[in-house]
Amino acid sequence: MAPSPDDTPSAGNTSEHARPGRVRLRRAAVLAVPAAAVTATLAVLTAQGALGVQFAISGMPFTVTATELDGNGFAQFGGLDNMAEGSPNAGDTGGQVLVVTSVIENAKLTKLCQSVDLGGTNLLITAGDGSTRVSANDLTTDSTFLSGDASFNNIEIGNDAGTLDKAGPKGHGPIGVFSQQADTVHIKNLRQTNYATTAAVFKLPGLKLRFSGSGC
Repeated sequence: MAPSPDDTPSAGNTSEHARPGRVRLRRAAVLAVPAAAVTATLAVLTAQGALGVQFAISGMPFTVTATELDGNGFAQFGGLDNMAEGSPNAGDTGGQVLVVTSVIENAKLTKLCQSVDLGGTNLLITAGDGSTRVSANDLTTDSTFLSGDASFNNIEIGNDAGTLDKAGPKGHGPIGVFSQQADTVHIKNLRQTNYATTAAVFKLPGLKLRFSGSGC
């Protein structure tokens, strides 16, 4: 599902770009991640290079929701995703999307829903509605919007992303980038607008994929 205007950050534009296929982020906006127990501001400053996932994104945002998420080993930092050269979804972005990258070493989710607006219909995926929850290892999401009621154990805010150690090898960000990490994370009523998701292992009990007139 495409995000509403309220869900779309206004600070994702970059005025300077290198030639196509090359990333050069000189200045970026402030990214805010709301939480009930703690609100952390993530700033990406003078960062260069492709951050986040290492593949060309489609440029079509998708919605992910879950009634509950429990994670062990949490890390979060700013990133920049890139579309394929010449993507029709680039618009005036230059093919780049500023994101918040969240990494959870081991995650469990209840009533997972994912939907993408295809124009007139939605591709809808649901899983984990029964007694068995969705589980993922090295779960990484690149988001432009995240909300829910969150709590963290042993949180650290203001780390250099290159020194993170709570989310395993996948939880390292680029040196010099502001970040946060925690031993555990719990989020109720999770809602994200994502541009990419990766996982080393993703188990989806009760998986259903279908077209729907409405999204998550």
